[in-house]
Amino acid sequence: MGHYGNWSGDWVAMTVMMVAFWAIVTALVVWAVHTLRPAAHAPDRILAERFARGEIDDDEYRRRRDALVGAGSSDGGRS
Repeated sequence: MGHYGNWSGDWVAMTVMMVAFWAIVTALVVWAVHTLRPAAHAPDRILAERFARGEIDDDEYRRRRDALVGAGSSDGGRS
């Protein structure tokens, strides 16, 4: 009986702290991967931002967008 009565709730607190610790570690890893990974569509986003700022006109935007889309195909954008 003795001193074991004081440990009855400590395992619950330790479990909660362990779960919280691993949740924080997991959240930090997910955040780091998401933040540091280069965006898959960065060229499209940059082109859209330039168009939105008025740096390029509609014709230039469409021409460059078509070139980007064509760059991903096997014929190099020629159809």
